[in-house]
Amino acid sequence: MTELLLRVFVKNYKETDDPKVREACGKFAGIVGIISNIILCLMKVIVGMFAGSIAIIADGINNLADASSSVITFIGFKLSSLPEDKEHPYGHARYEYLTGLLVSVLIIVVGVQLLRSSFDKVLNPEETVFSLVTVLVLVIAIVMKVWQAVFNIGLGKRINSMTLIATGTDSRNDVISTTVVLIALIITKITGFQLDGIMGCAVALFIIWSGITLVRDTVSPLLGEAPDEELVREIERRTWQFEGVLGIHDLIVHNYGPGKVFASMHVEIDACGDMMEAHDMIDNIERSISEALKIHIVIHMDPVITNDPELNHLKEVVTNIAALIPGVSNIHDFRMVKGPTHTNVIFDAIVCDNCKLDEDEIKTIIETELRKENPDYFVVITFDKAYVDIDTFK
Repeated sequence: MTELLLRVFVKNYKETDDPKVREACGKFAGIVGIISNIILCLMKVIVGMFAGSIAIIADGINNLADASSSVITFIGFKLSSLPEDKEHPYGHARYEYLTGLLVSVLIIVVGVQLLRSSFDKVLNPEETVFSLVTVLVLVIAIVMKVWQAVFNIGLGKRINSMTLIATGTDSRNDVISTTVVLIALIITKITGFQLDGIMGCAVALFIIWSGITLVRDTVSPLLGEAPDEELVREIERRTWQFEGVLGIHDLIVHNYGPGKVFASMHVEIDACGDMMEAHDMIDNIERSISEALKIHIVIHMDPVITNDPELNHLKEVVTNIAALIPGVSNIHDFRMVKGPTHTNVIFDAIVCDNCKLDEDEIKTIIETELRKENPDYFVVITFDKAYVDIDTFK
């Protein structure tokens, strides 16, 4: 069904890397949500009033909120596709994260309102009217919401949209809430015990918790989360394909929204090689990564000395020492500066977030071991933080 709709209404729908196709998919999902949720709202409110069920009416109002969420989704995709301007040189793609956050907050608000009305029904129970029409409407609503959840979550994953995933999660919540309402209605009919308010409270609490979870997921990219590990591995793999790369370090990835990812990286090359050839290789690496991964990347070329036996030996010693310290890896930018009384051994070291030692302790361990080679060695370390490991040397 999803494939059929996309084929009919979205041109080139399979080319989700194309920003225009992605925008069209998002706006189409918004339109589908608006129409289907308004239909569900009208059905449930009418049946809820007839049956005297606060849970059914509240569920219908929840669908009206879903329609509002779909409007927000539509607007969000429209705004996020705006081009770069003087005030926003990296584009407006983060609007999509903001709309996802707004939808998540709206889910919490709906949950709180449902909890209040359901709790009032627990304190002041009223008899609900059971009918086959009511059951039929609720079953139809469940089927429609299952399709909405599958449609939005599937399309959200396809185009990497947290907004659509949040909308789909909201539809999944509606499936649960409507199912619970239907079960309560049947149990009340069989036993005579009024479960309407109690079930409404249970559904409301679930909706609130789901909204809080979605807020966390949508806020994370706005705050600046760690880069996707698969993306980092792919950047690394493509870089190592070029002959002449001696090391990779200081990879930084900035996410300005879907389709707006910027990265920078240092690539080590032989200082004794031809600089024009090395520069040409760096250009080719940038072009290869940009075209394949759809990101904007800038690479800094780091010349390293490879024909100094003493430096190479010292580097190997330090690398072996660091390898024995849990959480420390990737020694790079290695050099030494000799003086009349001592030699400074200077390098960068990557420290993982789970390392249990502080920087002074790490320096002491490395310096103590290194001075077994020569008591005149003094260690100068610049510590880098890493939340996704990459292989610096091959």
